Amino acid sequence: MVYYKNTVDREDNFQEIIYQLWKSYPSLKKRDSIGSWIYAVSINTSIARLKKVSRIEYRTTIPEMPDKDHFIDEISTNESLKLLLEAIYNLDALDRSIMLLYLEEKQYDEIAEIIGISKSNVGVRINRAKQSLKQHFKKNSYGRL
Repeated sequence: MVYYKNTVDREDNFQEIIYQLWKSYPSLKKRDSIGSWIYAVSINTSIARLKKVSRIEYRTTIPEMPDKDHFIDEISTNESLKLLLEAIYNLDALDRSIMLLYLEEKQYDEIAEIIGISKSNVGVRINRAKQSLKQHFKKNSYGRL
Protein backbone atom coordinates (compact mmCIF):
# COMPACT_ATOMS: atom_id res chain seq x y z
CA MET A 1 0.00 0.00 0.00
CA VAL A 2 2.95 2.32 0.50
CA TYR A 3 4.11 1.93 -3.11
CA TYR A 4 0.76 2.20 -4.88
CA LYS A 5 -1.89 4.63 -3.79
CA ASN A 6 -4.93 3.46 -5.70
CA THR A 7 -6.61 0.09 -5.40
CA VAL A 8 -6.23 -0.95 -9.05
CA ASP A 9 -2.46 -0.40 -9.02
CA ARG A 10 -2.15 -2.29 -5.72
CA GLU A 11 -4.12 -5.22 -7.12
CA ASP A 12 -2.02 -5.27 -10.30
CA ASN A 13 1.15 -5.20 -8.22
CA PHE A 14 -0.16 -7.99 -5.98
CA GLN A 15 -0.81 -10.15 -9.05
CA GLU A 16 2.68 -9.44 -10.34
CA ILE A 17 4.17 -10.41 -6.97
CA ILE A 18 2.22 -13.69 -6.93
CA TYR A 19 3.38 -14.42 -10.47
CA GLN A 20 7.03 -13.70 -9.58
CA LEU A 21 6.78 -15.89 -6.46
CA TRP A 22 5.29 -18.75 -8.48
CA LYS A 23 7.83 -18.37 -11.27
CA SER A 24 10.88 -18.24 -9.01
CA TYR A 25 9.85 -20.79 -6.34
CA PRO A 26 11.62 -23.74 -8.04
CA SER A 27 14.93 -21.88 -7.78
CA LEU A 28 14.53 -21.13 -4.03
CA LYS A 29 17.52 -22.73 -2.33
CA LYS A 30 16.91 -21.98 1.37
CA ARG A 31 13.42 -23.30 2.01
CA ASP A 32 13.77 -22.52 5.73
CA SER A 33 13.86 -18.74 5.10
CA ILE A 34 10.77 -18.55 2.90
CA GLY A 35 9.41 -15.49 4.75
CA SER A 36 12.49 -13.43 3.93
CA TRP A 37 12.35 -14.66 0.35
CA ILE A 38 8.69 -13.58 0.01
CA TYR A 39 9.58 -10.12 1.38
CA ALA A 40 12.51 -9.82 -1.01
CA VAL A 41 10.49 -10.84 -4.06
CA SER A 42 7.62 -8.53 -3.05
CA ILE A 43 9.82 -5.49 -2.48
CA ASN A 44 11.96 -6.05 -5.56
CA THR A 45 8.89 -6.62 -7.75
CA SER A 46 7.20 -3.47 -6.42
CA ILE A 47 10.28 -1.30 -6.90
CA ALA A 48 11.02 -2.73 -10.36
CA ARG A 49 7.43 -2.14 -11.41
CA LEU A 50 7.57 1.45 -10.15
CA LYS A 51 10.75 2.09 -12.13
CA LYS A 52 9.32 0.48 -15.26
CA VAL A 53 6.07 2.45 -15.08
CA SER A 54 7.87 5.75 -14.48
CA ARG A 55 10.14 5.15 -17.51
CA ILE A 56 7.30 4.23 -19.85
CA GLU A 57 4.71 6.75 -18.77
CA TYR A 58 4.42 9.71 -21.12
CA ARG A 59 3.67 12.97 -19.35
CA THR A 60 2.63 16.19 -20.97
CA THR A 61 2.69 18.06 -17.67
CA ILE A 62 4.61 17.81 -14.43
CA PRO A 63 2.76 15.35 -12.20
CA GLU A 64 1.18 16.61 -9.02
CA MET A 65 1.96 15.12 -5.65
CA PRO A 66 -0.21 12.03 -5.17
CA ASP A 67 -3.22 12.39 -2.93
CA LYS A 68 -1.60 11.13 0.26
CA ASP A 69 -4.64 12.06 2.35
CA HIS A 70 -6.87 9.65 0.45
CA PHE A 71 -4.21 6.94 0.62
CA ILE A 72 -3.61 7.41 4.35
CA ASP A 73 -7.37 7.53 5.10
CA GLU A 74 -7.73 4.08 3.52
CA ILE A 75 -5.31 2.61 6.02
CA SER A 76 -6.55 3.59 9.45
CA THR A 77 -8.43 6.08 11.51
CA ASN A 78 -5.58 6.13 14.03
CA GLU A 79 -4.11 9.66 13.76
CA SER A 80 -0.60 8.72 14.90
CA LEU A 81 -0.41 5.89 12.37
CA LYS A 82 -1.61 8.23 9.63
CA LEU A 83 1.12 10.74 10.47
CA LEU A 84 3.81 8.07 10.56
CA LEU A 85 2.72 6.53 7.24
CA GLU A 86 2.59 9.96 5.63
CA ALA A 87 6.16 10.62 6.75
CA ILE A 88 7.35 7.19 5.57
CA TYR A 89 5.60 7.75 2.24
CA ASN A 90 7.92 10.73 1.68
CA LEU A 91 11.06 8.56 1.89
CA ASP A 92 12.60 7.09 -1.26
CA ALA A 93 11.51 3.58 -2.23
CA LEU A 94 14.47 1.73 -0.73
CA ASP A 95 14.38 3.60 2.59
CA ARG A 96 10.61 3.16 2.69
CA SER A 97 11.04 -0.60 2.33
CA ILE A 98 13.73 -0.72 4.99
CA MET A 99 11.67 1.31 7.46
CA LEU A 100 8.58 -0.83 6.92
CA LEU A 101 10.62 -3.96 7.61
CA TYR A 102 12.19 -2.25 10.64
CA LEU A 103 8.72 -1.36 11.95
CA GLU A 104 7.76 -5.01 11.53
CA GLU A 105 10.64 -5.69 13.97
CA LYS A 106 12.83 -7.51 11.48
CA GLN A 107 16.49 -7.85 12.49
CA TYR A 108 19.14 -5.90 10.56
CA ASP A 109 20.62 -9.07 9.07
CA GLU A 110 17.19 -10.20 7.87
CA ILE A 111 16.48 -6.76 6.36
CA ALA A 112 19.89 -6.88 4.66
CA GLU A 113 19.09 -10.28 3.16
CA ILE A 114 15.65 -9.16 1.96
CA ILE A 115 16.80 -5.85 0.47
CA GLY A 116 20.15 -7.12 -0.82
CA ILE A 117 22.47 -4.68 0.96
CA SER A 118 24.97 -5.10 3.80
CA LYS A 119 23.88 -5.21 7.44
CA SER A 120 25.90 -2.05 8.19
CA ASN A 121 24.25 -0.24 5.28
CA VAL A 122 20.86 -1.18 6.75
CA GLY A 123 21.87 0.48 10.02
CA VAL A 124 23.07 3.61 8.26
CA ARG A 125 19.89 3.87 6.18
CA ILE A 126 17.66 3.32 9.21
CA ASN A 127 19.46 6.07 11.14
CA ARG A 128 19.23 8.47 8.20
CA ALA A 129 15.56 7.63 7.68
CA LYS A 130 14.88 8.22 11.38
CA GLN A 131 16.54 11.63 11.11
CA SER A 132 14.49 12.41 8.02
CA LEU A 133 11.30 11.38 9.83
CA LYS A 134 12.20 13.53 12.85
CA GLN A 135 12.78 16.52 10.57
CA HIS A 136 9.46 15.86 8.86
CA PHE A 137 7.64 15.83 12.21
CA LYS A 138 9.44 18.97 13.47
CA LYS A 139 8.77 20.81 10.20
CA ASN A 140 5.09 19.95 10.37
CA SER A 141 4.88 20.68 14.12
CA TYR A 142 3.44 17.30 14.98
CA GLY A 143 5.29 17.09 18.28
CA ARG A 144 5.58 13.67 19.82
CA LEU A 145 3.45 10.84 18.49
